[in-house]
Amino acid sequence: MSILIRGATILAMGGPNGREPFQGDVHIVGDRIEAIGPHLETVEADTVIDGRDRLVMPGLSNGHLHSSEALLKGRYDNMPLELWMLFSYPILGTSSLDARLIYLRTMLVAMESLRTGVTSVSDDVYEAPRQDIDRMDAVFQAYRDIGMRATVSGHVIDRTFLDSIPFAREVVPADLQREVDALPGAKAEDYLAFARTALQRYHNLDGRLRFMMAPSAPQRCTPELMHAVDALARQYRTPFHTHIVETKVQAVTGPQLYGKSLVRYMNDLGLLHEGVAIAHSIWVTDEDIEIMGDAGVSIIHNVISNQKLGAGIAPIRKLLKAGVNVALGSDGICSNDTPRMFDVMHAAGLLHNVSTPDYGRWLDAGEVLHAATVGGAKSALIDHEVGTLEAGKKADLLILDMRTIAFTPLNDIKNHLVYCENGSSIETVIVNGAIVVDDGELTRVDEAAILAELRALMPEFLAKHRVVEDLNRRFVPYFAEIHRRCNDMDVGVHRLGTDAAWVR
Repeated sequence: MSILIRGATILAMGGPNGREPFQGDVHIVGDRIEAIGPHLETVEADTVIDGRDRLVMPGLSNGHLHSSEALLKGRYDNMPLELWMLFSYPILGTSSLDARLIYLRTMLVAMESLRTGVTSVSDDVYEAPRQDIDRMDAVFQAYRDIGMRATVSGHVIDRTFLDSIPFAREVVPADLQREVDALPGAKAEDYLAFARTALQRYHNLDGRLRFMMAPSAPQRCTPELMHAVDALARQYRTPFHTHIVETKVQAVTGPQLYGKSLVRYMNDLGLLHEGVAIAHSIWVTDEDIEIMGDAGVSIIHNVISNQKLGAGIAPIRKLLKAGVNVALGSDGICSNDTPRMFDVMHAAGLLHNVSTPDYGRWLDAGEVLHAATVGGAKSALIDHEVGTLEAGKKADLLILDMRTIAFTPLNDIKNHLVYCENGSSIETVIVNGAIVVDDGELTRVDEAAILAELRALMPEFLAKHRVVEDLNRRFVPYFAEIHRRCNDMDVGVHRLGTDAAWVR
């Protein structure tokens, strides 16, 4: 199967054709770009697409996603992370979901992602009370059926929950502590056995699906687990995907638990390198940033989620200057509450303008687009395959109609993509050389039928979840006290004011 896109405006985002738009053609053979450039005169193809008034660009990459939150989207508001997690990741009362509901939940996220130009996701999947292969199969089957590229984890925590949060043992009443401590904990050997099976089953499935390692966070996992996970990640060349210093509470966690920042703690364990992808990195010190740059890690900037949860503003300019690769992510589907990356780009392009009056440090549209394409691919360790449009790379791309309101009048294409477009101009999405969205419609799944089936199952799910919410609501006053106590502490970094106000 071959496709020729003739006479389009192309934004390759790198490679021999550079980062500026040009007029040309794209020839796709099988799952890869055979040729790209001006006037491919002698090319023939099974399918020819007229590129007049069309923009061709790489598909967007969602560098950090939790599709497992999708059944709770639009449910919570005005809660910081530590309180929000009591309801979205409840401590008590959880039970395993039916595999079909997991499939539909994943498909809900995948459908919206593809329709709005996201061709690749790094999906950090958390299943309560723990992950297993049958439920992981349901996630992979959804991505396989719809035709997306996905790097999917089985999120793991093996430390006792209350021991991962500063002051919890002081603040939470003894009776509640006993309930939490009585829960069966995850065992490192069980997770590693699961991960090895998942790697054997899913590694490079269909040429676009992979499994990744995802220890939740350094304070939530034992060093023994993280070292074993790191060895597997290196062996299979998959990301070591984790969360570090998303909130002020987590900034306090490192000094309280380890006598050092969580970044320094990870570095001292030998667990920072180019295969590590860190979600958030908001409350990092200048020393942390230098360490991260020297290690060559990636961070995923989840700008909308961070605003909704009041977490703070990541120092993106400092991270870029230090040599850290920056990707963009939606984060969870009930902390964002969508996987739409055009929304994330828009927010990322705007937020940093209020973090410093030094406008020379603001992000420009080209940098934002780079993070949403090349940066995202690099954070997933697939930048040799996707992220730019180049001959030999996988054919993951978008075709947008530039006659829409979003592109009228047409000035700077990059600015239009970041500040004007919302995904509604997308006509065609191609992943791995296959057309998965055609004229704005998904080609491989029946969207209406999937939505109808999911709606029918939601009343039963929500009835059970309300019981779980009530059970965990008992922790709210104590976690509110932990939040207050930590936010009153001086950790040497200020992230809620301007860049100029960041102090040591």
